[in-house]
Amino acid sequence: MDETTKGWLNGFVGMAIFSGSLPATRVAVLSFDPFFVTVARAVIAGLLALAVLLALRVPRPDWRDVWTLFLVALGVVVGFPLFSAMALQTITSAHSLVFVGLLPLATAVFGTLRVGERPSPAFWGFAVVGAVGVAGFALSQDLSASLGADLLMLAAIITCAYGYAEGARLARRLGGWQVICWVLVVSLPFSLPLSIPLRPATWAGIGWPAWLGLAYVSVFSMLVGFMFWYRGLAQGGIAAVGQLQLLQPFLGLLLAAALLGEAVTWPMLAVTVLVVACVAGAKHHAARVPA
Repeated sequence: MDETTKGWLNGFVGMAIFSGSLPATRVAVLSFDPFFVTVARAVIAGLLALAVLLALRVPRPDWRDVWTLFLVALGVVVGFPLFSAMALQTITSAHSLVFVGLLPLATAVFGTLRVGERPSPAFWGFAVVGAVGVAGFALSQDLSASLGADLLMLAAIITCAYGYAEGARLARRLGGWQVICWVLVVSLPFSLPLSIPLRPATWAGIGWPAWLGLAYVSVFSMLVGFMFWYRGLAQGGIAAVGQLQLLQPFLGLLLAAALLGEAVTWPMLAVTVLVVACVAGAKHHAARVPA
């Protein structure tokens, strides 16, 4: 199996794990403050990452990489979790799909700017059509809107895409799981102290769904998913593999149908076919991964 195929497989696993992030965050912020959710998920994942690095005796990164690790942390540890958690206090996870549909396109842009990838015009065509298809479907399902929440989700997507591109650039030297582990560890001096004043005044009345939501975004969304995702981006190309995120909303909807008995409609299936075609087209016209 060549490196590009491995990249797409790793990327798919990471994307599948991320598909539960926004619903889990939505459940968590119904009981927890969004600022606490942001720092708590970083602390839990950071302590797990530190344990892994110590147990495997992973060498420390070069000092020249530390600043980049901080920048990645601003995107994927602070930016996306905080902005999305704040937005999901007032909008549904379905409405947030409008913006998740823009994430692959934004990731491709940062991959071009920061890593030097040069996708073909055909690639950009598939990326734009896929983004418009996902956003259009999401808008057709949920027309509720809040300008403030929409701006927060837009900020979440921009910071997340930047963190994806920078993290994937580092993953080519450090390895995918090593990058996210070090990103979380360098965040601990900030997230751990902040978790104390931001903790709930009382733990009474916080139900198990909120705890499960917090556990999912801490262990899977913040750590395990990134181990696969960064490796996939590094192997297969940031712009190309990033298009797998177009499938994320629909995978979440299919999981909801299988586990919760929610209906799968013909428009959903039609747009899913369109998105799969766009992902396949993007893969065919993928940018060459710079050495």
